[in-house]
Amino acid sequence: MQRTDSARSTRYDLASNDYLGLGAHPVVRTGAINALCIAGAGASASRVASGTWEIHRELENALCSYTGRSQALVFSSGYTANLGVLGALGGPGSLFLLDAHAHASLLDGAKLSGADWHSFEHNNLDAAEQLLRANRDAPAPKPRVVLVLESLYSVLGDAAPLEQAAALCAEYGAVLLVDEAHSLATVPGGSAVRAAGLEQAGHVLATATLSKALGAQGGAVLLGGDDAELWREHLLNTARTFIFDTALAPAAAGAALAALSLATGERIAQLAANTRLIRDTLSAEPRLAGRIEASAGPVQSVRMNTPAQAAAAAALLRDRGYAVNCFRPPSVPDGVSRLRLTAHAHHHPDTLAAALRSVIGAILEVEA
Repeated sequence: MQRTDSARSTRYDLASNDYLGLGAHPVVRTGAINALCIAGAGASASRVASGTWEIHRELENALCSYTGRSQALVFSSGYTANLGVLGALGGPGSLFLLDAHAHASLLDGAKLSGADWHSFEHNNLDAAEQLLRANRDAPAPKPRVVLVLESLYSVLGDAAPLEQAAALCAEYGAVLLVDEAHSLATVPGGSAVRAAGLEQAGHVLATATLSKALGAQGGAVLLGGDDAELWREHLLNTARTFIFDTALAPAAAGAALAALSLATGERIAQLAANTRLIRDTLSAEPRLAGRIEASAGPVQSVRMNTPAQAAAAAALLRDRGYAVNCFRPPSVPDGVSRLRLTAHAHHHPDTLAAALRSVIGAILEVEA
């Protein structure tokens, strides 16, 4: 498979991760401009040198208020946040247990951390417990164990059982790391960790990106419980992607801060309504029966018969003014090609319904 980096177009957007439609919102643009005028185009240094601006502090405080956590640390991207936190938790005395569908940044972080790591069957906590028990009963168990999950998985769109995972980790004295890339500002309450009642669980660490529902750029580690300040201090002193990376650009921080004020329950509810519209419209087409993968998040998938048909349908829709994502092996862990349609809160239901009719028509056309 050959990847491309085609320039963004003005096609009807069923592809981007700008779930709430805030990337171009006037308030978000103003937030970016104001920060740009105060601090300039870049942060100019690492956060631990002279690269921390007041906008970084404001953003971290706002993230805590929004998610119910006690401490936050902002990174230059969600990818570097995952690399940083896993690196800070790693080393020869650590064991990382990753869900088989964990994002590439989590896998890379585990590999680079110096820790031992294993993956377990997707969303199978019984398999995870077997690994936890094996470590506990080993002659020389690893003293630090981290269970690594995503709140909403990007491939199948299914949700992790966070409450059960947190209880399992508490039983075995392990840390739970949850990547909220696809759940921050998309689920009721704005955070899957908060929705699970874990916002002040000290053994639960969370990461998030600011580039999806918030429409900006950057990443964050979010911490709760009595030791949250100690966790933040540890990351500040050991996370290499925080220490040695130029800080998040002030304009991106200002945009994310403004977006948080707009990521309301009303917008999240509209996102959920449009998600249902996509799922129900696709499922109502009898010729696609059994091929619609209902997701817990905003991304809904249509299983395609072949990689070639998936690519052809995406290209046909692109020519007709619609942007959809096409995922083919080796980008998907189960080897199934899919068209992925992303819901957005700002789409009017009537125009979205018309777009979905075009999507169905294109799929049936390439499969005829």
